[in-house]
Formats: sequence, C-alpha cells, structure tokens
Amino acid sequence: MLKQYPTILYVLQKGLWYFLTFIAAIVINFALPRLGDNNPVDIIMGKAAQGLSQDEAKQKKASLLASFGMAELSTRTYDTVGYECALNEKGEAYLKEALVPAIKVTERKIKNSAGADSVVNDTVGIFEPKMDASGAVMKEAASDSTGKPILDNAGVPVMRNVMQPVMVKKVVHIEKGSVVYTTTPVLENGTPVLKEEPVLSSSVVQFFAYIKNIFHGDLGLSYSQYPKPVIEIIKESLPWTIAIQFPTLMLGWIVGNLLGAIAAYKRGIFDKVFFPLAMLLNGIPFFVFGMLLVAAFSISLGWLPAMGAYGFDQVPSFSWEFYKSVGLHYILPFFSIFPILLSGQATGMRSMSIYELGTDYMKYAKWMGLREGKIVSYIFRNAMLPQLTGLAQSLGSMVGGALITEMIFSYPGLGMAMLTAIQQNDYATIQGCTLMISICVLVANFSVDILIALCDPRVKAGIQVGGK
Repeated sequence: MLKQYPTILYVLQKGLWYFLTFIAAIVINFALPRLGDNNPVDIIMGKAAQGLSQDEAKQKKASLLASFGMAELSTRTYDTVGYECALNEKGEAYLKEALVPAIKVTERKIKNSAGADSVVNDTVGIFEPKMDASGAVMKEAASDSTGKPILDNAGVPVMRNVMQPVMVKKVVHIEKGSVVYTTTPVLENGTPVLKEEPVLSSSVVQFFAYIKNIFHGDLGLSYSQYPKPVIEIIKESLPWTIAIQFPTLMLGWIVGNLLGAIAAYKRGIFDKVFFPLAMLLNGIPFFVFGMLLVAAFSISLGWLPAMGAYGFDQVPSFSWEFYKSVGLHYILPFFSIFPILLSGQATGMRSMSIYELGTDYMKYAKWMGLREGKIVSYIFRNAMLPQLTGLAQSLGSMVGGALITEMIFSYPGLGMAMLTAIQQNDYATIQGCTLMISICVLVANFSVDILIALCDPRVKAGIQVGGK
C-alpha cells in the first residue's frame, strides 16, 4: 500500500534505520561500564563512601543500587554477631552460611591392646598467616614449651608468623540429615528484625531498567560531581553548544551555498577572487584558525575576550550587561567556525553549479531568454541536493567541532563537559554526553533525510539509488 506513497515509504525506511542505530547506541552505552569488574555503583561508592561508617556506607550503596535499577530488595534476618540467619517452621533461628575452621583428616595405624593393627583418624586444623590492615603478615616472638622466648645466636628474639585457622563458608540447609547451626537473631519486642537489602539483578533486568531510566530522563549520577545528576550537567552544557554551533552551521551552509552558486554563474573577477580565498580557508583546521583569532584580536589588540561564555564578574541574569558580555564572548568562537564552514560549502556548491550549467536544460533556459534570477534559482535547487547530504555530515561533526572550539575558548558547552569527564574518569557523564550526542546526530540526520525526501524529485517518483 505504501508503494503508492514513495516519499512516506522513504521516510519510514530511514526512520527505522535511525531507530535501530539509537538502540545500538543504548546497548553500547549500557555494556561499556560493565565490561570490567566494577559496576557504576561501585565506582560512585569509591567517592560517596568517604567519611561514612560501615553501616551508613552499606545503606548508601543499597539506595544507589535500587535507584539505578541494578538490584531488587530482599528480606533478610541477621543474628547478633552479624551473620545472616533464617527461621525454620518452629521459629528457631539458624545460620544460612557459617564460618567454620577448615580441618584435614588423616589416618594412621597403631597397635591396640590385643596387639592387632587399628586405624585411628587424626583431625588437624589448617592454619594460615594472619594479616594486618595493610596486608602485611603479622609477627610475634617465638617461645618454647615453657613460655621462654627463643633467642638466636646474637641473643635477639626469634620472630615467627602469627597463624590463624583457615575459615571456610559452609552453606547449611535445614533438610533432614544436614547440620544446622543455631544462633540468636536480632530481636525487637521479642520478634526477629527483618531487613530489606538489595540483591544484584540479572543483566537483562538491569538493561530494561536502564532503558526505563533513559526515557524518564535519568542518566545516573556524576562520579566527579557526585551527587549531581548527569542530566543536570547536560542541561547546563547543551544550550551553550547549540548556541555556538547551530547558527554557525546553518548560516555557513546557506550563505556558502548562495555564494558558491553565484560564483559559478557569474565567474569573472568575483570567482577569481572568491574561489582561491575559499580554498585557502577550507584548508585551515578549526583549532588553528581559532588560535590565530585569539592571538590577533584578544592577545595583540585586546578587543575581544579570549575565554569563557561571559565575564567572570557577571552572574547569569536578564540584564543588558550580562547579554552584552555573552555577545562579546560569542564573537571569536563564532568566527573561528563560520568562515571555514562557509568556504567548504561554497566550493562544493560551486562545483555542482558548474556541472548544472553544462546540462542541456540550462542551455535551453538561456536560449529561451529566462531572467538570471530564475536561472540561478534552478541551479541552486538542483545543485543543493548533494549539499543536503553534506549538511547531514556537518551536523554529525558538529559536536566534534564543538569540543575543539570549546577547548580553545574554554566555552562551557557539551564538548567541554565531556573533556572534563574524560580527564576525571567520570564514566557516567561520558555515557550521558555520548548518548545525547548520538541522539542529536540521529535527529539532525533524520531531519535532513526528510528534507531530501521533500526536495528530491527522484524520491517523489519512487526511484531509489541503484534502482529502476
């Protein structure tokens, strides 16, 4: 049925691929921090647990695990020593896991009173060196059977390792025939106290909880700025990036394409001056041009500020002084990107326009005596279709350009937030920023594909590239 509407079919096909790409970005974002031994909560607890007691740190970790959707609450009972216990049908408490000394059983033969061989089982405890808090083996002075210290040849007491029995965990079942280690539970008014504690969920459960959190705008907590949510960092940074990148990109694309079409049509002195200048600017990297502007207009002439989004003496407010400061700080970052984007689009548009001028329909339009404005509009409309693809690529590289530009000018955008997060190993913020970048790029490219579907007559006719 949709074959009768090729434009809608084209948009739906593109939308499906972008949706699958979005799902892939979510899966990668979810999996990367969990490839190592630690989960996101363990990394946060490395900072959040400082200055907390053991019980407070345990409660903090439990609340974080629950808030991240990484755990489910489980009811547990503990005895007075701190071991987990359970209650049987009679209400008696027994240890679910008991630490017991490890022993080794050996057999030896002896002669009994009748002179016959007899087998005796000897049980020997297994011991290991005891460690102190720093992990070093603890030492003690050796003594003989009478308790006197043993001295070496120099008269110095001999030191030996402090040994302790090896403790092993024995899981105890209440089934018939198993050993039950009874214990005393923590009571309150004669009733065992039940505690709700988190149990780590499976990866599948965690993944769906992660997706649920994403669609609720919850991207976790920043490790470096704990307990600040990552979404708050993005909300503070993203408007600055959009403000510096989107107008620059769109103006560069529109003005560059217009100048490229005019240069191709007019030729003459305009093209001889404009084209070499555009080629020169197109070969200069963003960061080099930005540093040249800082050196010329900020350091040498002192006309414009070199860093920040507004003056250090300004507080964000709806005032003329604040907007004036923002405008002055905006000039250098804007012009470090705009001429290069403009030149790149202009050179591409010039080449496409020269190709269009050589086509038969253009020759026919000139012979028919159409006015220049109409001819230029035809050139622009047909030559800009490949430029729309270039616009999608520019939108995709917008954030990469933002990172370099924001580094040079210390602009508080998303690129600078990512750089700070990378320097501080703040994986949660890196995850949130990369996911937001992926979403922005996918939305921008999908918007350009919709424009192509509306402007390209081949799409309206149902003709696909490589098709019939």
